[in-house]
Amino acid sequence: MSKLITGIHHIAIIASDYQKSKYFYTTILGFEIIREVYRSARDSFKLDLQVDIKTQIELFSFPNTPPRPSTPEACGMRHLAFKVVDLDAMIDYLQAYDVECEPIRIDEFTGKRFTFFKDPDQLPLELYEI
Repeated sequence: MSKLITGIHHIAIIASDYQKSKYFYTTILGFEIIREVYRSARDSFKLDLQVDIKTQIELFSFPNTPPRPSTPEACGMRHLAFKVVDLDAMIDYLQAYDVECEPIRIDEFTGKRFTFFKDPDQLPLELYEI
């Protein structure tokens, strides 16, 4: 039987401040804009971003969204992890934009290095060195 799920197409994120999050994901993290639309019926922006050849982020804005608890960790999606080749260089790059990263940790099972940082809405993001 062939595999029914063949990968991840996109991750959807709702931003409290659309312009601030758009800047973070495009300018700081460098994701390319595929398309940006304003949906007047929903008073919402939808920004499609290319993460890599297979994966996208959909960044949404909606009026009056409730905050999502993340600390202490809440039930549900825990974090989004990005693959990087040079963890130290990426941390230096983010720090130049005043994005704080946690101390580097070592994955006890793979021996790989990783760290966490947060987006403008305090959503936990991970850098995982491959």
